[in-house]
Amino acid sequence: MDRRPTPLQGIRVLDLSRVLAGPWAGQLLADYGADVIKVERPGAGDDTRAWGPPWWGEPAERMSAYYLCTNRGKRSIAVDIASDEGRGLVRTLAGEADVLIENYKVGQLARYGLDAASLRALNPGLVYCSITGFGQTGPDAQRAGYDFAIQAAGGLMSITGEAKGTPGSEPQKVGVAVVDVMTGVYAVTSILAALHERHRTGLGAHIDMALLDVAVAMLANQASNHLVGGVTPQRLGNAHPNIVPYQVFATHDGHIVLAVGNDAQFAKFCQLAGQPELALDARFATNAARVAHRVELVPLIAGWMLARTTGDWAALLDARDVPCAPIHDIAQVFESPQVQARGMHASLMSASGRTVPTVPAPAIIDGARAMSRGAPPKLDEHGVILRALLQTKPGWPARTPATGDRS
Repeated sequence: MDRRPTPLQGIRVLDLSRVLAGPWAGQLLADYGADVIKVERPGAGDDTRAWGPPWWGEPAERMSAYYLCTNRGKRSIAVDIASDEGRGLVRTLAGEADVLIENYKVGQLARYGLDAASLRALNPGLVYCSITGFGQTGPDAQRAGYDFAIQAAGGLMSITGEAKGTPGSEPQKVGVAVVDVMTGVYAVTSILAALHERHRTGLGAHIDMALLDVAVAMLANQASNHLVGGVTPQRLGNAHPNIVPYQVFATHDGHIVLAVGNDAQFAKFCQLAGQPELALDARFATNAARVAHRVELVPLIAGWMLARTTGDWAALLDARDVPCAPIHDIAQVFESPQVQARGMHASLMSASGRTVPTVPAPAIIDGARAMSRGAPPKLDEHGVILRALLQTKPGWPARTPATGDRS
């Protein structure tokens, strides 16, 4: 932790967002060393503060687990932007900030003079990132958009879940708000690109980031399958549209993911299964042939897999570099020696001296994990400090030190 990477040290971020996509972006910037000030509604704060149980902490500092997962490393200040004082405070902060993140409905901040045009006129170097459900333009721009609805509207649910005709099947959402998370990541890459461009021009940018756009971009090979192949991809359960065998199979005592990615791996798998001749069969010798004949091949493999336990298959396949994995629940994930060795479960210290569990950012830079030391803040935890600094040092409050300690 003493070697915590801080590549964004000196970058100032004003985070006016709430829920997940925007806060996720702000947290990642904090992990990379930026000083992130979270502007919240007086009294209630970010919506996710109330999204429990489970809860962490005593009543005086109680926070939902949901809030904790996406607000590490920030300072909190409660501001009523509908008041003259609140608007003035945000304008003062934005006047010296490098980045502003917001996820208000289109046009809402313009009523208060806090829109991109107004604040960039005040601070031409500001990188202003707007995150909405459907974007700043188009016929749906005014619609509200939550991750679940965007997974539906963006096509992700149409290709997630058991195949049509399977008893009880229906479109399914992913088990986490994956579009929100990916929007946060895309927002950060766009912000970093704009900051890099600012070195050349001295000017910031207005980034228009829409959850729907991200959902469509995330369709990846499935979108290409449609655009190139002229087909409408359908739900395949745990199977893959372009690779066979690449799915979940039942074993003697459970289930395992078998992820054969090329013909050489398939030949090794057939040998381990005691069926080496199958890899020479013209119907199955290439991936394209296996995709065409999946209805014949998959039942054969399903029968072979039942002969051994999940552990036995994993040991055999791993030894021959055939990709596979047992299916872990989340408790097992955090018990995994590999996850523990990588330091993907960490603790932070709250202002009251209590430890807060957290999952770090996945980046390791020059051998050190990129993660802010600051615990998620209580509502308005830093309000008094920031307002006092604004009065004594007009223009901007002091930045947090590079170590991420609270100040």
